[in-house]
Amino acid sequence: MTTGKRDIEAAIEVFVHGFSTDKSRTFPYEASRVGPLWLMRDAERKNARDYRGEEWIVHDVAAEEADAIVRQHARPGFAVSVVIANDGPDEPTRTAYKALGYRLLRTEGFFIQSLRQIPDPPAIVSIERVRTAERAAQLGKVIRRRPLPDDQLGDDAPFRQYVALDGDAIVGRVRSIDAVGATWCSAMFVERRGIGQALMAKMLHDDKAHGSRCSMLLATRAGALLYPRMGYERIGTLLIFAPKNRTSL
Repeated sequence: MTTGKRDIEAAIEVFVHGFSTDKSRTFPYEASRVGPLWLMRDAERKNARDYRGEEWIVHDVAAEEADAIVRQHARPGFAVSVVIANDGPDEPTRTAYKALGYRLLRTEGFFIQSLRQIPDPPAIVSIERVRTAERAAQLGKVIRRRPLPDDQLGDDAPFRQYVALDGDAIVGRVRSIDAVGATWCSAMFVERRGIGQALMAKMLHDDKAHGSRCSMLLATRAGALLYPRMGYERIGTLLIFAPKNRTSL
């Protein structure tokens, strides 16, 4: 799939707002523009040692220019994520950031589902949206995180959480987050094959019903095998770099 610059930039906007909303569940994590770059970072904290890592998103900006902006504004412990369209080579980017003192942490595929066609695979387990405090508490125990509060379980919440159930046991989960007229898919996990497609089908149908224009996600190599079966198309690659000395600016 060949994707134009404007389409990539629109997809990146969905990514930064969706990712930031998701991460804000524990403490506000904000998305903003710094020149031609996107920045995702914690809101101001009283203790600087409490800051989580921040991420700078780069597309179609020379490595030297991006590095100069980041070094001027970043807090310690940052990463630089460079988005490259499908038809763009990644080796020049790898070489340029290596020359500036960065190391490549990992790469992830950048995917979009237009919601025009949504596959309906057979459901081998029950799929449920988390709407009750009891189910939220059960999920919280599974993922070892604080349960979703009651005010985040209704239709006005900025995200929707889904679980796959084998009897009453949670065997899979995924989350959809509203972001600038689209949705961001995150936190996908299943315990066995076949569950993921059923989870995604329920989520995507709900996305469409809620007026989303598309669903976006990042995928590891393993995830990249599942998502095309659910109608996602790869539009690019995210290369995530960090300074070789993580504490230096």
